[in-house]
Formats: sequence, C-alpha cells, structure tokens
Amino acid sequence: MADQAEKLREMMRQKNDQQDGSPAKKNTDKNSRQTRIITVTSGKGGVGKTNISVNMALAYARLGKKVVVMDADLGLANVNVMLNMIPKFNLYHVIRNQKTMQEIIQQTEYGIRIVAGASGFSKIANLTEEERQNFIEELNTLSDADIIIIDTSAGVSSNVLDFIAAADDAVIVTTPEPTAITDAYGIIKIIATEIDSLNMGLKLVVNRVKTVMEAKKVADRMTTIAGQFLNLKVDYLGFIYDDPAVSQAVLRQRPFMVVDPKCKASQCIQHIVGRMEKSDLRDSGGFGNMIRRLFGRT
Repeated sequence: MADQAEKLREMMRQKNDQQDGSPAKKNTDKNSRQTRIITVTSGKGGVGKTNISVNMALAYARLGKKVVVMDADLGLANVNVMLNMIPKFNLYHVIRNQKTMQEIIQQTEYGIRIVAGASGFSKIANLTEEERQNFIEELNTLSDADIIIIDTSAGVSSNVLDFIAAADDAVIVTTPEPTAITDAYGIIKIIATEIDSLNMGLKLVVNRVKTVMEAKKVADRMTTIAGQFLNLKVDYLGFIYDDPAVSQAVLRQRPFMVVDPKCKASQCIQHIVGRMEKSDLRDSGGFGNMIRRLFGRT
C-alpha cells in the first residue's frame, strides 16, 4: 500500500509540474492554490448534512465563487434528490472509466455544478490501481472551481475518513439531540485517532436549534470535550435555526436559500459561509495535494 501511495504521489507531482511549466513555478505561483476543499460530514444520519452542503454552495455562488458539490455518499447518494434532478450518470461511471467527469457533472439552475454520487458503490479502497489513476485524472478536471463541497455519507466508514483527510476544512454537523451529539463526538474522536498528520480546519455546525443559547451550549460542550480529552481544536462555525421554511423547501426539492432567501435558516447559512471566508485557509498545497491526501492514506 505504501509503495502504491508513493507512486500516486509521484504521478501527481509530475502532472502538477507539467501543468505549471516547472516545479519552481508551482511553488511560487499563488494562483496554483485556489480551490478550497470543504468536506461536510456527520456522525449520525438525518441531521441535515446534505441540505447544509447544498445551501452553503448557493451562498458561495452568490459571492461570485465557482462551486462544485460532490456527492461522496457512495451508498445512498441524494444531493440530486434535493435539487429535483435525475442524473443519467454518476461517479460510479467515472470510477469504472465508462464516463469522464465532464460528461457526468451537471450544471444546475442555481449557478452551481453537482457531481452525482455513486449509489451502490462500496469503497474507494477497493479500486484497482488503474481505476485509481483514472479517478485521479478525472478529479483533476474539477480544479477550475473555487470551492468544492464534498457531501459524505453519515458515519465513520473508510470512505468518509478518506474524504475528511483530503479536505482543507471538515465541517461536522450535529443537532441538539443527545444521540446526534454523541455520534458527532464519536466521529471527531475517530478523526483525531485515525487520520495521520491532521492538517485541516475542523469546524462544528449545530443544526435545528431553537435558540442561540441552545446552540452555544451544544458547541461549548463539544469543543471543550474535544480540547480536553482529544487535544483537538474544533472551531464553532455557527448554527442554523429549526426553521419551517427548510422542511417546506425539502418537500419542493428546492434549496431553502432559493425558496425563502430571507428566512432564518438562509440567514444562518450566509453567516456560516461569511465566517468560512474570514477563516484562515492553511497552505495545503492546492488541489493536487487534496488528491494526494485522498489516495495517499495508508
């Protein structure tokens, strides 16, 4: 596995050098790292992770960003369901070298692009070397985006950890429900113990809260425990109100940012994205390094 990972890293170094003209240019050209990779995940299903991913993408698009939402739930993909879209092809066809990324990526009416998830696919770790190399090449075609939001499945599968490890920022979503809090702490603990060389901004969003104080109470508890017992810094990014406009938008299969841009939930999303924009982005080496991290875990 280590030898294969090193081969993939070397391949990506060579590709980046070819694209940039020389290694020296890659190291000095600030434009070489523009894409911000944000992975949105949760310990428990049903906490609103996909809804947050899609609406964050819209908020970024309204700031003039080129945004791609990648549905990385390789079992039960549903980003397209949220947007009332029925893609003919998805990541599975790219992984199996049946379609290119540009053939499956879809432009939406909301100014963002989506990559539909590979429903029914099991593990990235099960890819053959040829499939991995092809997948790397295809992922590279997304590097023109300013923001890539990766919506993972819930839980702590190896796929989820791979996409978290590949991110500049990992956003953990929870609700005030005790089971959601417990599961969110569980995934944070696994991130702390399973991901080597953790180099990302780990952030927390509390969804479906009734008051600011309720959100703060949950966030304080989570960040304090993570700091004391895991020696891990988790930034409280913000909260989203339990807003009836959200459920209404879900039933209509439209983003709540579009259905009601002035509702409480929409304002919360805009605030969260505003805070993300103000937060420091670690010098992680750019999109190519995201791919090396994604496929270089051993």
